[in-house]
Amino acid sequence: MTTPAASALIAEDEPLLAAALQAELARAWPELRIAGTVGDGASAVTQALALRPDVLFFDIRMPGQSGLDAAVELADEWPQDQPFPVLVFVTAYDQYAVQAFETQAVDYLLKPVQSARLKKTVAKVQEVLAKRAQGGGDFEATLGQLRSLLGTVNAPSQLQGPLKLIQVSVGTSIRMVPVEEVVYFEAADKYVRVLTEGHEYLIRTPLKELLPQLDAQRFWQVHRGTVVRADAIDSVTRDEAGKLFLLLRGRKDKLPVSRLYAHLFKAM
Repeated sequence: MTTPAASALIAEDEPLLAAALQAELARAWPELRIAGTVGDGASAVTQALALRPDVLFFDIRMPGQSGLDAAVELADEWPQDQPFPVLVFVTAYDQYAVQAFETQAVDYLLKPVQSARLKKTVAKVQEVLAKRAQGGGDFEATLGQLRSLLGTVNAPSQLQGPLKLIQVSVGTSIRMVPVEEVVYFEAADKYVRVLTEGHEYLIRTPLKELLPQLDAQRFWQVHRGTVVRADAIDSVTRDEAGKLFLLLRGRKDKLPVSRLYAHLFKAM
């Protein structure tokens, strides 16, 4: 089964490995056009939106933004009237590869890429593209796969319960802020903003490290950089473009909901 004119974007921070993957792809899938090669997650998002490739080969571990984070951001920014690229994660870490496979990512490749394994991946990708050409493919299914993978990566430790207190610096002292007072957390450069009804604090713990420590029933991720206390949500509004926004109790902030998490807000 062939899919001529298909294009791909490779996101890999190690140039030699990127070149090796490109060479292996040339042998396994001669018709595939490599639209570009980038070395970090932010560039992967930018170039994917500009080039609109059919396939994405994303390294899980890249500087600044992981391949998974880049895929999540890209899914949120991708035009709704365009088919989302087929995702293949590339990794040197077995646990991530297994997670990607078990959550139905199209496929994964372990470094260094082996010819026989790559041929199987190419066959799977070609099958997906062929079905898509016949009207198949479901963007919501792709979002579900990414949500599932994020859930696996961010699964809380079984050795400790949910976080109860947030330690924040206030001048020369440290204040203990009960988690139930937090309205929402928001990533901000190298910090995370901790917002209660009357105060705002900054902590250095990255949001991706904080998230597994929170009670998933009480705190909902609604955007790649925002986690909200569910019972602080007053209402959900939709603008003319169909974008969802949250209005909160205790604060005047209006928070956007990314496409990845829109499924959380459906009338019962």
